[in-house]
Amino acid sequence: MAPVQHDRLPYILQRPARVTAPVIFSSPHSGRDYPEGMISRSILDERRLRSSEDAFVDDLLASAPARGAALLAARYPRAYVDLNRAEDELDPALIEGLLRPPRGARVMAGLGVIPRVVAGNRPIYAGKLPRAEAEARLAAVWRPYHAVLAALLGEVRRRFGRVILFDMHSMPSEAVDQMGERRPDIVLGDRFGVAARSETTAQVEAVFSSLGLRVARNAPFAGAYITQRYGRPAEGIEVVQIEINRGLYMDEAHVIRSESYDVFAALMEDAVARLLDIWREPGRMAAE
Repeated sequence: MAPVQHDRLPYILQRPARVTAPVIFSSPHSGRDYPEGMISRSILDERRLRSSEDAFVDDLLASAPARGAALLAARYPRAYVDLNRAEDELDPALIEGLLRPPRGARVMAGLGVIPRVVAGNRPIYAGKLPRAEAEARLAAVWRPYHAVLAALLGEVRRRFGRVILFDMHSMPSEAVDQMGERRPDIVLGDRFGVAARSETTAQVEAVFSSLGLRVARNAPFAGAYITQRYGRPAEGIEVVQIEINRGLYMDEAHVIRSESYDVFAALMEDAVARLLDIWREPGRMAAE
């Protein structure tokens, strides 16, 4: 089978007219452009195929560019290429011709850079994928996304002397339901202080807490590849992964907006504004 051809950029980058703070928002798992070749080969229906998607997270961040921060969002879904995995996290149980053992628990669970399963451990395909197809996906989707993310981080850091990346995700409500009354609405991941300064994470926590949301740090999500790869506070690059409980704004079973979506979207717009206000530097309005 010939590798899938990609004729569009694998990301949507919305730049502000003026950058007003050293902040970038990214949403690597909200992509919902499912290639026809993937749909035709999958053994899942569309709803189940979308179960791993961070649906609507990019929409919840829509106000960021108008307020002075770039918003980078994936076009293709996580089930096609997981941008929050390392390029070499390839799964020999899915991809033909891989002789080395799987790298790490996530790959063994089917959650590598080319996923084998979606939420609920449901297999996406009946068999394996050709190695050439996996390589084509990485070349067309993973590498361009990370190239533009790295370029954005460097650009903002040069302009302000530092940059903070908010790596935005959503988490299934069942992932935190077992925590009972301590169940968080927001989980902040900074890899236990390795990817961001404790002061930065505390300021982010204060914003969400001030909006009436329960916030936890690093449990059950401390940050994955993007946080680990780019978070280097000593070099002026901080990354905070922000996980939002899907039950706050969507019908998880049907992957649609819930009746509470508009209210929560307004709350998130307020959160974006407050986060940018913290690091906005008056007098340093840098024209794009």
